[in-house]
Amino acid sequence: MTHLFEPLKIREVTLRNRIGMSPMCQYWAEDGLANDWHLVHLGSRAIGGAGLVVMEDTAVSPDGRISSGDLGIWSDEHIKPLARITNFLSIHGAVPGIQLGHAGRKASCSLPWEGGKPRSEGRHLELDEGGWEIFAPSAIPFGDERPRIPKEMTIEDINSIKEAFQYGARRAYQAGFKFLMLHASHGYLFQEFYSPITNHRNDQYGGSFENRIRFLLEVVRLVRQEWPETLPLSVRLAAQDYIEGGWTLEEAIQLSQLLKNEGIDLIDNMAFGAVATGAKVPFGRAFLVADATTIKQSVEVLVAASALSDPDNGTQPEFINEQIASGNLDLVFLGRELLVNPYWPQQAAKALGQTDKISLPVQYAHWLK
Repeated sequence: MTHLFEPLKIREVTLRNRIGMSPMCQYWAEDGLANDWHLVHLGSRAIGGAGLVVMEDTAVSPDGRISSGDLGIWSDEHIKPLARITNFLSIHGAVPGIQLGHAGRKASCSLPWEGGKPRSEGRHLELDEGGWEIFAPSAIPFGDERPRIPKEMTIEDINSIKEAFQYGARRAYQAGFKFLMLHASHGYLFQEFYSPITNHRNDQYGGSFENRIRFLLEVVRLVRQEWPETLPLSVRLAAQDYIEGGWTLEEAIQLSQLLKNEGIDLIDNMAFGAVATGAKVPFGRAFLVADATTIKQSVEVLVAASALSDPDNGTQPEFINEQIASGNLDLVFLGRELLVNPYWPQQAAKALGQTDKISLPVQYAHWLK
């Protein structure tokens, strides 16, 4: 029976287990460049035993950053510091992954600890505060916390961002990443296109389902041209908007099938109503799993999900293992749990009687064995 510490092969890449570190923004880059913080932050999770370590949402263009502290991959200058990290992750047994994204109308925000709420992206910065012009499919603001009205993207804007994703994928490969994820959730640019809540266009990128998903599919085709056939490509998708008149699970299933046809290997469901205010999200332990499982069963594609922790008891290895063993998920992404405890995989292996499936680095092992 498959379990949490069973290897997972996707194309020609094998994860040593089914534990992925979820991409979590650190807001600690300058000019998009990775630094020592990112090396230590990500590297400690590789040492801790995660099979896949995914770097935070990395902007494909400067205007796509959530904040000025976001990582970037819009120039060749970003490759060398990223390569330093991928090399370290690989040496210590984790597959190095990266998430590429564009924040759309949720870009140009303050650092979260400078005027934002906990777990938020911060507040919109005006141009005279160091902010920049923001773009979206339609000129619709997000809401009171981020009220700036975005510029409705022209066809030239759309083509420019598609090209930025293509070049970003090329640089990610040059930097040594072996797993690539496109960020099409959290209310950022891709979701702003496919959700009818935020896309009111009347051209080939708006209106019908086929038109609203066009931007994402076109980017996937360009990225798949750059990203080697031997390496896995994934999409973090919102299975639904949780708001009346919004994106539905049925549409997510249709899109997942089309994404699979275009060469996507894994769908990660990360839907929590972030595309608009007023969403009614059924938060709770593993609330994302059911939709991910439905997509898996409908499309026969690998799936992952996050938000698996119990507010009272943390992330329990037995429960996580059950999601894999039952076939609900193929991979689990852990976020805050790995922030609190980088060595959760080591402890989970012990709890599940799978200590032979995971090993400590020699620098630690001779002290602890």
